[in-house]
Amino acid sequence: MADIRIHREHALGLPKARKVAWQWAEDVEKKQCTVIEGDFSDTIEFTRSGVKGTLIVAADHFDLSAKLGFLLGAFSRTIETEIERNLDKLLDAGSAAAKKTPAARKSRK
Repeated sequence: MADIRIHREHALGLPKARKVAWQWAEDVEKKQCTVIEGDFSDTIEFTRSGVKGTLIVAADHFDLSAKLGFLLGAFSRTIETEIERNLDKLLDAGSAAAKKTPAARKSRK
C-alpha cells in the first residue's frame, strides 16, 4: 500500500478553513465522506474503492493522510499531485476571498 501525506499551512482561521474543506469535501463526496466537527479542528474521513484517508482541518493548517490500495499505489505520485493541485487551488481562492473583507473594501475608497 502507498501512503500520501500532504500538509498545508494557511492563515484563514477555522471558519474560513471549514468553508474550503467543505468545498473540497463536495468534490470528494462522489466517494464516501464523513465530517466530524470539533472545537479546534474538524476531521473529514473519506473512502472509495482503493482509497481511505482523513483530512484534518485546523485554524492554521490542513493535514491530509491517505492510504492507497495495491492497484492505485502505482499511481500514487499522480494522485498526490492532483490532490495538491486541488487543495492549493481552494486555499488560494479562500485566501483571495479573505482579503476582500468589508474593511479592505472601505480602505480602497
